[in-house]
Amino acid sequence: MTAVTTPATDWKRYYGFSRTPFSKTLAPAQVLAHPGHLEAVARIRWLIDEQTIGLVTGEVGVGKSLAARCAVADLDASRHTIVYIANPAVGARGIHQHIAYALGVAPRFHRGALIAQSAELLARERDERDKATVLFIDDAHLLDADQLEQARLLSSDQMDSASLLAVILLAQPALRRKIRRGSFAALDQRIAVRYHLGPLTGDQTADYIRHHLQISGRADPLFADDATAAIAHAARGLPRQIGNLAVAALIAGYARRNTIIDMDCAQAAIADHTAE
Repeated sequence: MTAVTTPATDWKRYYGFSRTPFSKTLAPAQVLAHPGHLEAVARIRWLIDEQTIGLVTGEVGVGKSLAARCAVADLDASRHTIVYIANPAVGARGIHQHIAYALGVAPRFHRGALIAQSAELLARERDERDKATVLFIDDAHLLDADQLEQARLLSSDQMDSASLLAVILLAQPALRRKIRRGSFAALDQRIAVRYHLGPLTGDQTADYIRHHLQISGRADPLFADDATAAIAHAARGLPRQIGNLAVAALIAGYARRNTIIDMDCAQAAIADHTAE
């Protein structure tokens, strides 16, 4: 039976890719471990071990969520419960509801009862099941004051001598500045680790592109140096944007039947992504 090809598969076949390059579905072991990523992973793991509050900041697309995913990849599921909130719009109740559902219990309706319930469940998870709970809140710069206060209160137990869970806030840099305000002094003092994940350098961008091409089936050079440099500059070192521009350049190269992604392909990709 002849395989059916589509434009989406044609360009991958043209370059000899075994998978879509720059895919979000990489296994943690396939991620390029550049120094900033390794540092973020190490700090998140420390926060998990110590069951305390941490803040990881970075621009959109720099790899905060990826670092979190890699940090928990090797955790023993019998000893850890991961609660991940992708959308802070759930409100303060939503945080407690996510915890209840993650711990296998239907959340109570009334706010006061719900808050007490999540604390009871977390204490049971720790004391009776010997499991550490880890709460990740993505896009945490969107949290309101009530949500930030609930995150702080959740971490306190036994007259502040113990913690019910680790809370890791993944956010844009604005949250770092927001927490420094006097109204958030209690939370500010409770944050044990702050780490800012910066963009890739030009050399790291070249490594990033080569790495993703290699795990997609192309070990030989495919991007010209000037094309890589143009993408690095336009993407401002942000891995997600690097991947978007690299894929657009590959498609431009396919349309031109290029065997090398040159500056013309890179500029076409950049122009498409910057057009209003």
